Amino acid sequence: MTKPEVRTTAAIEEMLNDYFDVLYTQNMDLFDRVFHPSAVLYSAQDGVVVVRPRDEYRELMRARRAPEQNGAARDDIVLAIDMLSPEMAMAKVRLRLNDNIMVDYLNLLLVEQRWMIVAKLYHREETSTDVR
Repeated sequence: MTKPEVRTTAAIEEMLNDYFDVLYTQNMDLFDRVFHPSAVLYSAQDGVVVVRPRDEYRELMRARRAPEQNGAARDDIVLAIDMLSPEMAMAKVRLRLNDNIMVDYLNLLLVEQRWMIVAKLYHREETSTDVR
């Protein structure tokens, strides 16, 4: 018999694959399934803290060309999943977004039997000049 946490981890991994697809293709229908309506995104780069509500981030994504359209390479991986409870988890992922290598910490919540991102902290780890 499969343990409940194994089934939960598999469901989270499935949602994370959708997340990677969202960032690569910018499919807004999928975006709406992955990000909770009240999600907030945080970044700090070069000493500047940026806080974006989900809807603002959605509009920024919608307005730019998708990495898929740019013919950008795709490279994404789940580095860790940590279960806080059966309804809450944290995932650490690494992905290529055009010429940037990003590391994201995603706070996840089980909402109506579906895992969703409720908060995202992201950091640009490398740029194209650093990527080998």
